[in-house]
Amino acid sequence: MAQYVFLLFDTEDWYDQVSTAEEFQAQMKLHNDFAAAVAAAGASMLGGEALERSSTASTVRQGSGEPLVTDGPFIETKEALGGFYVIDCKDLDQALALAKLCPSPNIEVRPVMPTS
Repeated sequence: MAQYVFLLFDTEDWYDQVSTAEEFQAQMKLHNDFAAAVAAAGASMLGGEALERSSTASTVRQGSGEPLVTDGPFIETKEALGGFYVIDCKDLDQALALAKLCPSPNIEVRPVMPTS
């Protein structure tokens, strides 16, 4: 088995569109259904989390001298990283098949680099 990170990208207007607890729970149900599909495929979800808006981010830039800490991601993009999953799959083919079931509109699938 190999580990893959599914990076979930979307516009951040989702935060504005989900205005009630019921709407939020309906969105979370889609992700719970995805977790069930991962297990049904014989893969394992090792972790994952939703992230707050990118406006809550801080960036640490390393360079020559003292690291610089700034508010915000300062990445010019219409889509932001909104969450992630870490999934243990047979291979890339299974990871890509599972990514097609994920309820996020844009999923970057990236293998985890073994470092041990």
